[in-house]
Amino acid sequence: MTEQEQFLNVLERDEAERRFRAALELAPLGGETVTLDFALERVLAADIISPVDVPSFDRSNVDGYAVVAGDTDGATEERPCCLRLSDEAISTGVAARFTVGQGEAISIATGGMLPRGADAVVMVEHTEVRGGKLLISKSVTPGSGMTFTGADITAGETVLRRGDLLTSRETGVLAAVGVVQVQVWRKPIVAIISTGDEIIAPGEPMRPAMVYDSNAQILADAVRELGGEPLRLGIVRDDTDVLRVKLRQALDSADVVLLSGGTSKGTGDLSYRVVAELRDPGIVAHGVALKPGKPICLAATQGKAVVILPGFPTSAIFTFHEFVAPVIRALAGRAVEQRSSVQARLAVKVNSEIGRTEYLLVGLVSAASEPAASPQAQGLPPLGFARPTKAVAPALIAFPMGKGSGSVTTFSRADGFVTIDRHHEIVDAGSAVNVRLLGRELQLADLVVIGSHCVGLDFLLGLMQERGFRTKFLAVGSTAGLEAANRGECDLAGIHLMDPATGEYNRSFLTPDLELIPGYGRLQGVVFRPGDKRFEGSTAREAIASVKHHPKCVMVNRNQGSGTRVLIDRLLEGNKPTGYAVQPRNHNAVAAAVLQGRADWGVTLETIARSSGLGFLPLQEEHFDFVVPKSRANAGTIIEFRQIITAQAVRIRLQELRFRLR
Repeated sequence: MTEQEQFLNVLERDEAERRFRAALELAPLGGETVTLDFALERVLAADIISPVDVPSFDRSNVDGYAVVAGDTDGATEERPCCLRLSDEAISTGVAARFTVGQGEAISIATGGMLPRGADAVVMVEHTEVRGGKLLISKSVTPGSGMTFTGADITAGETVLRRGDLLTSRETGVLAAVGVVQVQVWRKPIVAIISTGDEIIAPGEPMRPAMVYDSNAQILADAVRELGGEPLRLGIVRDDTDVLRVKLRQALDSADVVLLSGGTSKGTGDLSYRVVAELRDPGIVAHGVALKPGKPICLAATQGKAVVILPGFPTSAIFTFHEFVAPVIRALAGRAVEQRSSVQARLAVKVNSEIGRTEYLLVGLVSAASEPAASPQAQGLPPLGFARPTKAVAPALIAFPMGKGSGSVTTFSRADGFVTIDRHHEIVDAGSAVNVRLLGRELQLADLVVIGSHCVGLDFLLGLMQERGFRTKFLAVGSTAGLEAANRGECDLAGIHLMDPATGEYNRSFLTPDLELIPGYGRLQGVVFRPGDKRFEGSTAREAIASVKHHPKCVMVNRNQGSGTRVLIDRLLEGNKPTGYAVQPRNHNAVAAAVLQGRADWGVTLETIARSSGLGFLPLQEEHFDFVVPKSRANAGTIIEFRQIITAQAVRIRLQELRFRLR
């Protein structure tokens, strides 16, 4: 095998961006005319000057009577003024051909055109008709009850300017002045090429060692959100000649070219080799000192951006937003995006890598029991990009979304990110950090659940969502969830912790500040592939006692701090079989490891084992309960959750899922 090449010139982020932009033409791509029906979310390429006045006539704002204001002077309920009432009436959509004389009034509808001579409208509520006379009980001044011509928009006025993004508000203005076509900047076309022998399209049957192409979908939709037009050119296998042809096709038809995968300098990563053939100037940065996203490759040719994004989803989308999104916005004529920042406190200690700027994706939860405090008030220097836009109250807690660059959910579920400077190696728990929001505004969840994951919990949270509550779940394990509840950082913590001394679940771990909401029982057991004689016909404890000393019988463990890990360690009695160090964070991963042959046994839930078609040896029924801080026990969301979990319909559904309410 050819020796793997290494990154020789890893650049700082800002220097990489400077070189990249210097090689690009970042002006809008030219204008095109579109009809108003297709103008939404486009950017104006020319000012819009109103051809008409709005309104185009003196208009009544109320149902009433058009009058000369001076005729109503002194009118009161006790001494109303009396005017002659015309036999005519003015309705909407009809040009007024009447003249209101001194001492006269004409009936007029809301939106009607004021007749000549009238300078006010008296509301019908302040009038009474008697024998052809109109009695007015409230005086009015000139302009009352009406809008003069051009009061909103004057003919010749610039109503929208080039560079404005057309939302429904702006298109409404265009319609109001009669504009049916507008000049907008052309949408930049962004070609997207997925690369790799391991990539298959969504919809195809999953096969071992393959992954679905999620990057192409998220990149295409991100391009649309930024005002671009995605051009998906499909999946290219690891074939240099085919990829070279596809890249040329992309450059001929698009303004920006994105390749997903094949940027690390390994022997099988061909994208950077093909892109390296480009000149004027070609590659300007390959390897940037940041995390995630170090392998990104930035290039340009013919003034067009050519970017190879890392194959891992979180790295790909994060580097896309850092380096590519500003380019697309510029080509589309959109303004520079302004991200808001909020102040938070880091929930746990974070270790970072010296020499690389790290973007730590975090989920934000409210510590409602604590007052807001600035970093200066806490005696801590703020970390991150920028000063918060405003003080945050209640205080926010930032939990790292620690699933790695390969996760497809980390970016979608994160609220923002913290920038850890390349000179920082450790950020302590409790440190004040500035969190740059990924969305335009922060929407905190109504119900925050931190702790152990369970499909039964997924079902319950789905019911809360159906009832209109926003929920957030952070899977950190039972122990960390219990600690979060003790610190007041969540509304609920899902736990299944067994007291080794008594065999009791959960209750003995409560502190005086916590309450227990009884949950449900679920059956844990040993999972194995059907036909494995080391397990068939045995009890769970017999099987574990037999294989824990067998070097060729590989186990798959669970993460430290989980309730299942406590159970496993108790059964192993200090032994560490082959595979003990492999510690996935959830039950499904245990079943997958056994199903795929990477392990021979593990401990997981009966419902997951059965759905995976695996053998199952019952081990122990455990209690999955919920811990709530007493300070939040009477909150509306907690009351709703209690009602849901005790409802008969929920009980039946949980039984169908093979869970039993306690």
